[in-house]
Amino acid sequence: MSAKQLGKRLIQVILVALGISMLSFYIIYLAPGDPVRIMYSAAGIIPSEEVIFQTREELGLNREIIVQYIDWLAHCLKGDFGISYAYHRPVTELLLSRLWPTLKLSLSAMVLMLLVSVPLGMLQATHKNSALDYGLRGLTFFGVSMPNFWVGLLLMLLCCVKLKLLPVVCTGGDFKSLILPSVTLAFAMSAKYTRQVRTAILEELSQDYVTGARARGVPEWKILWCNVFPNSLLPLITMLGLSMGSLLGGTAVVEVIFTYPGLGNLAVTAITAYDYPLIQGYVLWISLIYMLINLAVDISYNYIDPRMRKRG
Repeated sequence: MSAKQLGKRLIQVILVALGISMLSFYIIYLAPGDPVRIMYSAAGIIPSEEVIFQTREELGLNREIIVQYIDWLAHCLKGDFGISYAYHRPVTELLLSRLWPTLKLSLSAMVLMLLVSVPLGMLQATHKNSALDYGLRGLTFFGVSMPNFWVGLLLMLLCCVKLKLLPVVCTGGDFKSLILPSVTLAFAMSAKYTRQVRTAILEELSQDYVTGARARGVPEWKILWCNVFPNSLLPLITMLGLSMGSLLGGTAVVEVIFTYPGLGNLAVTAITAYDYPLIQGYVLWISLIYMLINLAVDISYNYIDPRMRKRG
């Protein structure tokens, strides 16, 4: 990717992030409910109308929405996402404290998924239309059909309640508390990626260079690992980038089930508490991370596929 292309992509990222911030800001403020009343109710306080009015003035909620948005955006450009209504702490501090646990959970799930899906997908491709292939395809279909929350509850029942091997509450501080959430997230992803790896490998196995290599007597394992697998990486890396972005923003259900202290759990708390600054900061953070991961994936194409460098 040339410097000009990179500059265009960065401008696109900025414009999309601006659009997302504007849209999310207006949607959040159109939601029913009063964040000030909810904030006082959560603290066990029954305020008077005068106190509610004064609090709205202090928080700037009585101003026009466009004025609130411009003021919020100006502070965001300085790295200040405001103060959380529910936690009474800076939003940036809260998001940073929860980012590493979610990142650790996402990476663990991705590694576990790759360890399962890549060997199984290649095994299916090399044994196409065999009993093994049909059996694994049935298992992957079953895995894709299982929702994460159901898998998580089943694993919790088996490993925590019946066998008592793992803790029910996952604090995120030790390895044991990371196992069940990671397995839950990796379960459905492994089924989906196994099918994708099978498709990518089969497509490469049908290419002429594979036929030529076999005719020259090149061992099958060498063709598979040295030629076919590297050439199948581009679509898989694209999916990995999308999945990583989705995991960072979509682990809320699993984190709530296991009470895991990540970004998803924080977002659910913010939504139930009508914590506007925290919700807005979370949406903007996740959108930026998602777009930057996809940009990094696009840049990596130049180093993985020599054809992309020649084209550039």
